[in-house]
Amino acid sequence: METIWEQVKTKVKGSIPIHCYRMWIEPLIQKPNGGDRIILMSPNEFSRKRVMTNYLELIGSEIRAALGKNFELSIEISERGDLSKEQSAPLVDCQLPLPNLIPQPHNGRLLRREFTFDQFVVGGNNDFAYTAALSLACIQKPSQNTLFLLANPGLGKSHLSQAVGHHILNKCPSERVYYTTAEDFAGEMIYSFKNKTIEDFKEKYKGHCDVLLLEDIHFLSGKERTQIELFHILETLLDFNKKVIFTSCHQPSDIPKLNDKLRSRLSSSLISNIDPPDFNTRVKILRKKMGSNTFDIPEEVIYYLADELSEDVRQLESGLTGVVTKARLMCVPVDLSLAGSVVKNMVRHRKNITMETIKKLVCKQYRVSVDELISRSRKQTVVRPRQIAMYLARRYTDATLQEIGKSFNRYHATTIHSVDCIERELKDNGPLQKQVEFLCQKLESGAY
Repeated sequence: METIWEQVKTKVKGSIPIHCYRMWIEPLIQKPNGGDRIILMSPNEFSRKRVMTNYLELIGSEIRAALGKNFELSIEISERGDLSKEQSAPLVDCQLPLPNLIPQPHNGRLLRREFTFDQFVVGGNNDFAYTAALSLACIQKPSQNTLFLLANPGLGKSHLSQAVGHHILNKCPSERVYYTTAEDFAGEMIYSFKNKTIEDFKEKYKGHCDVLLLEDIHFLSGKERTQIELFHILETLLDFNKKVIFTSCHQPSDIPKLNDKLRSRLSSSLISNIDPPDFNTRVKILRKKMGSNTFDIPEEVIYYLADELSEDVRQLESGLTGVVTKARLMCVPVDLSLAGSVVKNMVRHRKNITMETIKKLVCKQYRVSVDELISRSRKQTVVRPRQIAMYLARRYTDATLQEIGKSFNRYHATTIHSVDCIERELKDNGPLQKQVEFLCQKLESGAY
C-alpha cells in the first residue's frame, strides 16, 4: 500500500496533458501509515478542490486496477509534519511550491475557461470558421498563418479565437499566447510612448509572442500611428511563421480610416464569416448549455426558446438562464407558460421597427427634422442624432451597412464610423447610455 502511489502516478501521467500532471498530480504525496485507507496529501485547499473535481475518478480507477480490490481514498491538506524530509526541509510554511513550469510572460486578457473547441456548437452557420480555427490550432506550420473571424456580436467569434489559444496551450504549454483587444493594444502603445518604453512594447510582441489573438480590429479605425506599429509587428510575426487571429464585425475593406498596408495585410488573411444560427443549431446550443444544469427542461420548452430567440447565441444563453433562474426562485417546474413569461421581455418585434420609424422617433426626441437628419449638415445637434439613428437601425433592423448608409444619404463607411462611435460611448455608462436605453424602450414597447 505504501508504494502504490508512485505506480499510479506513472499511469495517470500518461492519461492527462503533461502541464496538468505537473500542476495538480505531481505535488500529491501518499500519507504513510494510512492502514487500509489510501490518503493523499495536497499542498493547499485550492489544489485539493481541483483534484477532487477533475481527477479523483481517474486516480481511483488507476489505484483500483493496481490493487485489484476496492479501497477507501481520501485527499487531505498537508501539514508540515506530513511531508517527507526532502520536501519539508526547505519550506518556510506548509504550502508546497508550484512545479517548475516555464514562466509565461504577461499575456493580455485571460482566456475564458469555457471558451474551448469542445464547448463550441458547430452548425451550418459556422462550420467553416470552426474548421479553419481548429486547423490553425492543430497544424504546427499551416500554409495560412492568419485567420480573420467576421461576425456580429454574440455569434461566437471570441469563443473560437480563445479556443485556439486554449488548444495550443494544452498541446504546448511553453507557447506564448497573447490575447488582447485592439482597444487595449492601442492603450498599451500610448502608455508606452508616454513612459518612453515603446521599444519594450515592440519587443514584447515581436520577440515574445508565438500566437496573437487580436479582438475587434475595427476599433483601430482612425488611429494612424497605432495601425503603423501593428503593421510592423504583424510583418515580424509572420516572417517567423507565428500565428495571428483577428476578429471584427466588419470586413477589412469596410473599416474606414484604415492604413492601406494594414488593410492589405488583414485582407490577405483567411476571412471566415459566422452567421446567425439556424433553428436546428439553436436547439443544439440550448442542449449543450443544459449540460451543466440540474433542472429538467422539457423538449417543448427547448423548441420554444429556439424558435423565439433567434438573434444570437448570447440571447439564447440569456433566455435559458432566465428560465432556469425564475423556476428556481419561484420553486416551480419549467413549462411553456414560464418560458413565455421570460421570453416576452426579451424578444424584439423587429418586423414593426423600420428605419423610417427609427428616424421619426429620433427626430421627435432630439427636435430635428427628417430632412436635417439626412442632410449634409455637420452641426453637432444633427450629427449626434444621426449617429444614434444609424446605431439603432443597425441594432433593430436587418438592413445592411450599405442600405443604412443609403437611407441616411451616407456611404457605408460613415455608417460603420457612426455605429462604432455610439458603441464606444455606451461603454462609458454616461448620459448617452440613458438616452439610448430610453429610445430602445420606446422601440421595443411600440411607443413610437
